[in-house]
Amino acid sequence: MSAAAPLFGLERIMAVLPHRPPFLFVDEVAQLELGVSITARRRLRPEEPHFAGHFPGRPLMPGVLVTEALAQTCGLLRGLEMASPDGVFYVLAADNVKYFSPAGPGDTLTLVAEREAGHGAFLRYRVEALVGRRRIAAGTLTLARVEVPA
Repeated sequence: MSAAAPLFGLERIMAVLPHRPPFLFVDEVAQLELGVSITARRRLRPEEPHFAGHFPGRPLMPGVLVTEALAQTCGLLRGLEMASPDGVFYVLAADNVKYFSPAGPGDTLTLVAEREAGHGAFLRYRVEALVGRRRIAAGTLTLARVEVPA
C-alpha cells in the first residue's frame, strides 16, 4: 500500500463493516480522528471481477464502485466511534458526486471522509477519492442507520 504503516488493516475493518470480498472496498485505515474524519486506502487489484468487463482493453473502476468505497469509508468512521455498532448504515443520498479521472488496476485509492452533519439516524459526509494527488471523485454522501433485528 504505502511506506507509512496503517493504523489497522482488514481484520479490524471486517469487525466493523458487514461487507465481505468481493464487495469490500477498503483495505486499511491510514488516519483517523474519531467522529470527525478518516483516510482509508484500497489497492485496485487486476483480478477484481469488474475490471474484466469495464472495459476490456482499458479496465476502469466503475464510478458507482468508487462511490461505494467512499460510503464504506463513511460507515467505517461511524462504526469505529461506537463501542458496539447498533445497526447497518445504508447510502440514502449521493449529492453532487462528480467523477474527475478514472482509476484502474494497480492504482491505490485514497478514500477520505469528513463528517459534516448528523441528526438521529442520518449522517452526512464530505467525501473524496484520490490516486496520488489526482482527484478521482468528490461529493457528499448521506447515510441512514437501519436497525438489524437480533
